[in-house]
Amino acid sequence: MKRFVLTVLVENHAGVLSRVSGLFSRRGYNIDSLSVGETYNPDQSRMTIVARGDESTLEQIEKQLSKLVEVISIKHCETSETVLRELALIKVAVSGERRGVVIETANIFRAHIVDVGIDSLVIEATGSEDKIASLIRLLEPFGIMELVRTGLTAMERGAELLGSD
Repeated sequence: MKRFVLTVLVENHAGVLSRVSGLFSRRGYNIDSLSVGETYNPDQSRMTIVARGDESTLEQIEKQLSKLVEVISIKHCETSETVLRELALIKVAVSGERRGVVIETANIFRAHIVDVGIDSLVIEATGSEDKIASLIRLLEPFGIMELVRTGLTAMERGAELLGSD
């Protein structure tokens, strides 16, 4: 099963996310990651959907998505031609002399300390999935208390715009 990334430009109103995710579940397709946010145009939202399947699965998903009235544009993102990023917030149990080691580890990954507690730090990291996974592996021995990841967000490289077809 191949992993694929789709960016989908949709009308920004209630129920669109439900219709898109429902399309996947009705057909038995799993969504590995889904991120959605309003675009520069407040009437539109952009979805980044990561799923797995063969070429016919990808084709079927694209066809089904294009049938939804609220879908403006769909783009299959080739990894080599796309900027892919993820955000993670990681709360680490740490105090005393171990705090410095955690801060140094975060700095190596160009992550930021966004909250400091007596016995914890919250680290914000952005980057590729591999970068986030590597940071998490290095922080695990200190004790990860909480972890939240956004899932991938994608944008095609170059001057071409989603929805400018």
